[in-house]
Amino acid sequence: QVQLVESGGGLVQAGGSLRLSCAASGRTFNSYIMGWFRQAPGKEHEFVAAISWSAGNTYYADSVKGRFTISRDNAKNTMYLQMNSLKPEDTAVYYCAADARGDIYISVRSSARYNYWGQGTQVTVSS
Repeated sequence: QVQLVESGGGLVQAGGSLRLSCAASGRTFNSYIMGWFRQAPGKEHEFVAAISWSAGNTYYADSVKGRFTISRDNAKNTMYLQMNSLKPEDTAVYYCAADARGDIYISVRSSARYNYWGQGTQVTVSS
């Protein structure tokens, strides 16, 4: 069983920065692919970023590439999302997710890849 708890959300002005954290429980955190997704009101669940277990591979949505950075600290069982140059369209509930199954036939950009989810943290960017 894996439990994921997000933190770090809040209200920020456009152009500002926030750092989200995702604390994970579970003995094999360092073997999971981890990801961030977001959902804005009235919109579908959207992939944001993902990171391999070794942090050797990172993946980003085009909409956040160059502005967001995903990272992880396996010693602390924690994943991060540094968000810079925030825009009002980044407003959403952000969820962290863990892939504990390792199904390589499903893209890391698909929510179907992940079988554990946090409860989400609200990010609001004002214009």
